[in-house]
Amino acid sequence: MDDIITNLKRSFQTGSILKKLIFINVAVFILIRLLGVLLLLFNLQDFPLLLYLQLPASPMTLLSRPWTLFTYMFTHFELLHILFNMLWLYWFGDLFLRFFNERQLGGLYVLGGLAGALLFIVCYNLFPYFREVSAFSFLMGASASVMAIVFAVSFFRKEIEINLLLIGRIKLIYLALFTLAVDLLAITSDNAGGHIAHIGGALFGIWFASRYAQGKDLTAPINRFIDKLVNLGKRKPKMSVTYGGRSNKDWEYNARKQQEVANIDAILDKLKRSGYGSLSADEKKQLFDASKK
Repeated sequence: MDDIITNLKRSFQTGSILKKLIFINVAVFILIRLLGVLLLLFNLQDFPLLLYLQLPASPMTLLSRPWTLFTYMFTHFELLHILFNMLWLYWFGDLFLRFFNERQLGGLYVLGGLAGALLFIVCYNLFPYFREVSAFSFLMGASASVMAIVFAVSFFRKEIEINLLLIGRIKLIYLALFTLAVDLLAITSDNAGGHIAHIGGALFGIWFASRYAQGKDLTAPINRFIDKLVNLGKRKPKMSVTYGGRSNKDWEYNARKQQEVANIDAILDKLKRSGYGSLSADEKKQLFDASKK
């Protein structure tokens, strides 16, 4: 079990942003389903678990749960829902990375999801058709984010062709436009919120492709913001105290490095004597980390 968890952590840490996005979506899905089973066992099936992750259409409810603007785009409950979203994310995310970088993929995923969320909230509070249900309507899933990626690639490289079962080779932009037409025709269906969010993500993807062709990267501001959030969590270096011209920080660093070398030497000796299978999960991790330095 320790090896499985270690391998998953290593795969997540060393994987691309595409793999990280899929990992996060799948992990959240599994956690939600496991918590659902646990709550059911304690007869707490009425506990509104998803309400704190889904995006509400009501602006007043959203004010009390602002984090749902982000959590909704990583939240799934039905198996087929996450399966199709992750397949599309994998296929078109990989295609996206042939023309753009990983930071742009991550930024577009977030911004496409926000665009879908915004259009969902506006439509449910603007059009009389939705007003009666807006107070108890919610949105979840990565579809808007995925649509932004699909449409960004489709409109940036309109000549790209793909193979479709029973149809053959067609241009990707035709598939994108077909899905957009389906969403437009289905905005009064039972899943109206989902189709509206698709349209929001698609429109942002088109905007991203258009501006990028003009030399403007729309994902740059959100990526800078994420960088600042990440840096806030990092500790600032402590002030070093010097004694006799030598800093205490240098002394601690050298001592720590000597201990690390001694630990690796001991692990290598054990490896020679008993083989790789005799190492503990922590020893394997230390050996793996040392091999990357």
